[in-house]
Amino acid sequence: MSDVAKPDPAADQAAAPGARLVKDETEKVTTGIAANQPKTEDGKPMTEKATEAATSAAATVKDNVFALFGGGPKKEKRVEEDDVNEPSGASKPKTTEDENPENEEPDVDFQPVVHLTEKVDTKTNEELEEQVFKMRAKLFKFDRESREWKERGTGDVRLLKHKENGKTRLVMRRDKTLKVCANHYVVPDMKLSPNVGSDRSWVWNAAADVSEGEPEAQTLAIRFANSENANLFKEAFIKAQQENEALFNTTSE
Repeated sequence: MSDVAKPDPAADQAAAPGARLVKDETEKVTTGIAANQPKTEDGKPMTEKATEAATSAAATVKDNVFALFGGGPKKEKRVEEDDVNEPSGASKPKTTEDENPENEEPDVDFQPVVHLTEKVDTKTNEELEEQVFKMRAKLFKFDRESREWKERGTGDVRLLKHKENGKTRLVMRRDKTLKVCANHYVVPDMKLSPNVGSDRSWVWNAAADVSEGEPEAQTLAIRFANSENANLFKEAFIKAQQENEALFNTTSE
């Protein structure tokens, strides 16, 4: 058998010079086009710059689409340098906004519309009387319907002597409210009687007590802190009776 002849590339190239010519011409045209293109400031050809811009725009659109549907890269939480260095924030310096005087709250001072310059005096009908006795005690009133003693109030029992006519009356007001719970003249026909089983309490009948506004007959009882105070009250009460007796007799004549 005869040997098969092997192809010779050099011989083929020499036999077909047109293929080499076409390749050379293509490279020349391509190189010439690239060389003749205008270049940007960074020295890159305009076509290469346009290709990079198109690639960047496509990537941006892709990220926006991912972000729209909850995708995209994970956002990192911003950590302020001040918060890292000072967790409490106590030494955090004030910003220009905090130091701006316009942001401070104004100090508003409201002046009263009406000035109360006149003092209102409350009359107690005791202005023309002088106090001759005062002692703290508790007062009771006998209720004829229920047949039992009821407390009238706790306060200072006083004997007040009128400066003009000299008559003495007994007045007692409740603590805090100052409401009158006893108000009558100390007349001669009144008699202080010791309360049963107590040496610091007295009972008497007032024919015309006006503590409720209208004269009313009352049976009253008064109790002091000790027997000594009770005896001091009795002495002042009897003395007022004697002085009033002479005044009432003179008035009746």
